[in-house]
Amino acid sequence: MSEDELIALLRLQCIPHIGSISAKKLITHCGSPAAVFRDNTKNLKKIPGIRDKMINELHLKKYHYQAVTELKYIQNNSVEYFYFLEENYPDNLKHCDDSPLLLFKKGNINLKGKRLISVVGTRGSTRHGVNFSKKIIEELVEFNPIIVSGFAMGIDIHAQLAAVENGLQTIGCLAHGLNQVYPRSHQKYIGLILDNGGFLTEFWSSSLPERINFLKRNRIIAGLSAATIVVESGSKGGSLVTADIAHSYNRDIFAVPGRPADQSSAGCNNLIKSQKAHILTTGLDVAYILGWEPTANKPQGFQTELVLKLSQEEREIYDYLFKRGRQSIDQIALDCKRPLSKILTTLFQMELKGILRNIPGKLYEIL
Repeated sequence: MSEDELIALLRLQCIPHIGSISAKKLITHCGSPAAVFRDNTKNLKKIPGIRDKMINELHLKKYHYQAVTELKYIQNNSVEYFYFLEENYPDNLKHCDDSPLLLFKKGNINLKGKRLISVVGTRGSTRHGVNFSKKIIEELVEFNPIIVSGFAMGIDIHAQLAAVENGLQTIGCLAHGLNQVYPRSHQKYIGLILDNGGFLTEFWSSSLPERINFLKRNRIIAGLSAATIVVESGSKGGSLVTADIAHSYNRDIFAVPGRPADQSSAGCNNLIKSQKAHILTTGLDVAYILGWEPTANKPQGFQTELVLKLSQEEREIYDYLFKRGRQSIDQIALDCKRPLSKILTTLFQMELKGILRNIPGKLYEIL
């Protein structure tokens, strides 16, 4: 990406009234980040959801100066980044409308072909909660997932340290810039995380760990992951926010049940009671629901006449699943370049015809 385009991206990212969704609309309409700032007001007003206040803020010089300052930090510190329109951007986040324009990266993160799950919970964790989170991760080692969390006190940091102990990658999603550590007591863990994964953030070097940033950070934890596991949570808390966001993204949620009178598990029990979360008693529950069990041998095709009767869209999906094996709905829509709503309709029709089946974890495979 050229320097001009990166400055334009940073400008869009720092304008208060232009969030990720609006910025993506502007970029898509205009063709590139820099083109947004070259387009005229009349054309910009035609974009649905783009208000006059946003357009007026586009050309305020202070945002240009702020972007240039941040660019210098990025260049001087060799900060790597993921841009939402580039191939290296995390696949799971590509399906989230409000995912960040830019994600800044530090460490040895390798996302290629990896399974990502998030493990979150209360900062005031109990010994039982800590031990159970470690047990879950130990039971998932054979499936080699990346463990995503918030690098916070309590369940988060213990889950990430358990990942390191078991040779798994782990990603800490931060609510501030990469040049800071929060909480400061976790400074001693930085090296361990960097050597076994790393950190991601959408926040600049000037961003402080403010409350609103933690709420924004939670959508990245939920969006990166195929599923979110809540180990312990009271009736309110950041981990429940993460679970709600994961639910809005149509991702699987797991909650560890607690005793009815146990306040540290009230949030988990409510997630299960409201049927937002699968009950989790072992890490293998995650593997089963997400379809991580070993794939059984299956026939290499089905009746030729049935194949010939497929519509063009059905044949495209059939050929894709025949070549790639079981895939999620989101991945099918992304790779086949079809709207999710259209894919869902086509998959349902193919199920009725006995061509494929839906398996736990919102995955599809041909029969």
